[in-house]
Amino acid sequence: MRGGAVRRYVAVLGGVAGAVVLLSGCAAVDLPLAAVRTDADGVPWALVRPCGDDDYLGPRLQGRAAGAAQDAAVTSGWSVRGERDGDTEFPLFSPPAAWRARPAGPQRLQPGHRYTLSFGHYVTGDSYNGVVEFTAEDVAALPPGQVWADGRAMSLGEFEELAEDSC
Repeated sequence: MRGGAVRRYVAVLGGVAGAVVLLSGCAAVDLPLAAVRTDADGVPWALVRPCGDDDYLGPRLQGRAAGAAQDAAVTSGWSVRGERDGDTEFPLFSPPAAWRARPAGPQRLQPGHRYTLSFGHYVTGDSYNGVVEFTAEDVAALPPGQVWADGRAMSLGEFEELAEDSC
């Protein structure tokens, strides 16, 4: 290779390497920082556990018919704009009033639906999403004192430890 060809080759190789680093560093990782449980009356509750003192954006509950595409319309749930902070728990379909949640569809668990409760923390190099996916059937089958997180039932203490260790 001649000098000009070598420089172009090195420039292209550097550009590709830079793009790979840039693209791989931008993706937020999904962490088990959210859970659902039921209270003594069978009402489902949401648990949100951001890492440390992190603020988070866009908490939401999205329910879609089982088997629907991830980009299909939300048929049950709610969404919130803006930034929030701190650990919180609330009835699943009654987020804190200060959040000004926008409801979508019926505000109760629907049979045959898959739900995602999520929030995001986006900082370059340290971005993550707190996520739990579940069905009405998963929640209904929870034994007393158990929560649903990370695709399974567990004790509240196990969830708190899982969330802390995930950070």
